[in-house]
Amino acid sequence: LDKEVVLVQNTYPDGNLVELLLLLDAARGLGADKITCVIPYFGYARQDRRFNPGEALSAKVMLRHLEMEMDRLLTIDLHKPDVLEWFARAPAKDLKAAPAIGDFFRDRGIDLVLGPDKGAVGRAAEVAKIIGCESDHLEKTRLSGTEVKIAPSHVGAKGKKVLIVDDIISTGGTIIAASNELKRLGAREVFAACTHGLFTGGAVERLRGTCDMVVSTNTLESEVSKISVAKVVAQEL
Repeated sequence: LDKEVVLVQNTYPDGNLVELLLLLDAARGLGADKITCVIPYFGYARQDRRFNPGEALSAKVMLRHLEMEMDRLLTIDLHKPDVLEWFARAPAKDLKAAPAIGDFFRDRGIDLVLGPDKGAVGRAAEVAKIIGCESDHLEKTRLSGTEVKIAPSHVGAKGKKVLIVDDIISTGGTIIAASNELKRLGAREVFAACTHGLFTGGAVERLRGTCDMVVSTNTLESEVSKISVAKVVAQEL
């Protein structure tokens, strides 16, 4: 009664979303004075616009329903943090997993951290700063109608231990293509890390076929979720 309650729950898969809504109501019914909700992996957040006529704005719908019973929301590495602008009634903040990923790789001899595209250059730079190495992003250059070149935009990979960092790995196709190309360019080893490891359709095994290490944080539990974001959340709380 009259206490602050912290609920930690993903909204993926759908059963977790329903459970979270029920937990929020139960906590309020028991007299919780303040409810902070930590959603490590916010399912539906990637649908931030209507790609086709008739589609729902899933991120907006979920946030509007969740905000009815909570007083603060914390997420981790949203694909587009701007969606939190729809969470209008209470404070919301997207936390970054880069410090945890950087700490994990600090003593593993990484020479270069790469983002899979230009939009991920900030995440790569933050991880690289903690490790103490260079950072860059991968750039795709179309050579013909069927051939695409993937390479670091500015920094060479030859002879280096390279870490590719992304927010989400789903099928792993981009990482696999990048890893193969980096090794062709002379990279000594290629590691892959992400915050949210969805790893659909046997992605982990396919990634292991080309990457020397595949890890994710524990926002989603899997056999490769070796990096804990607990410290990141605890510091904010």
